Amino acid sequence: MPEIHQARRALARQRVAELGADAALITKGANVRYLTGLVSSNAAVLLPADGAAVLATDSRYEGTAKRDCGDVELVVERLVEPALARLAIARGMLALAFEAYEMTVERHAGLAELDGGPLLLRPLGQAVEELRMVKDDAEIDLLARACAITSEALERVLSRIRPGVTERELAIDLERAMVDLGADKPAFDTIVASGPNGAIPHHAPGPRAFEAGDLVTVDCGARFGGYHADMTRTVAIGRVATWQRDIYQLVADAQAAGIAAAMADALVADVDDAARELIAEAGHKEHFSHGLGHGVGLEIHEAPFLGPRKAGTLRDRVPITIEPGIYLPGTGGVRIEDTLVVGAGQGAAGSARSLTTMTRELLVL
Repeated sequence: MPEIHQARRALARQRVAELGADAALITKGANVRYLTGLVSSNAAVLLPADGAAVLATDSRYEGTAKRDCGDVELVVERLVEPALARLAIARGMLALAFEAYEMTVERHAGLAELDGGPLLLRPLGQAVEELRMVKDDAEIDLLARACAITSEALERVLSRIRPGVTERELAIDLERAMVDLGADKPAFDTIVASGPNGAIPHHAPGPRAFEAGDLVTVDCGARFGGYHADMTRTVAIGRVATWQRDIYQLVADAQAAGIAAAMADALVADVDDAARELIAEAGHKEHFSHGLGHGVGLEIHEAPFLGPRKAGTLRDRVPITIEPGIYLPGTGGVRIEDTLVVGAGQGAAGSARSLTTMTRELLVL
């Protein structure tokens, strides 16, 4: 899809020009992939404000780059950042923007000390990430497929959520099911938290065996075509206690409120408030300690971030998660999470529509 990457680079060049830089050095792997299509553990892009991009990678990825990125000039070097910086100097591009949040002090010092400079290094900010927030049709299709795989995989292993099976065993079975269904790999390390472990939002699945009466929270996602899904479901084993049903319903209501608020032009803090206030009014303010959600795409966590002190607004075609939770220390917890895409007119009252396909109803196994 060279035309897609060309269009993305054109938009990114505008950001570089607005900054007053001659060029930008793009070093974050997800941003390199977004602008060129190259998947590599060692690559960077020199993006002039006015001119053609140059991609650098090492010999391990040379064949892939020639096959997939034939529309960009290619430099094959092991040390990709100095190679592109020297090329910028040779071509008179001394005002060089860089991804300061990603670059180490040591790497920055190496660029500043290159012969032929001095380079005028200035932070680019998160210009490429801001472009990445709004997804095109192809990206949304990949996300939708990742979400469908995730839902189907969890549905396949639901029968394994029974007394005697351990958290770790379920996590392994679930990740295998995602790959069997076509995922590149899991989008992140699967979370399985049962019984009292459900009070820990990012509990690592361990040897605890499921027991009758447990709530079991499963946070999982498939990666497909480089794009990440994120879904959480909490299920019950056997008889459901009143307190378990009550907090499940409260989390479900909070999620519905957050989804209804997630419209284009909504403040991300307001979307968070819509869900958080319901939980706080029910007396569980201290039991919901994390943000309401985040963007998803080429990274599992990317902009925008939905939280009580987060800035910014939602826009059309921005995928997000909505994932409220209640965590009762020593007792258990509930989290419900879906991946959605914001888009006026796509859902009820213009709210976000879900890419996740699995039911949100409490499943009693």
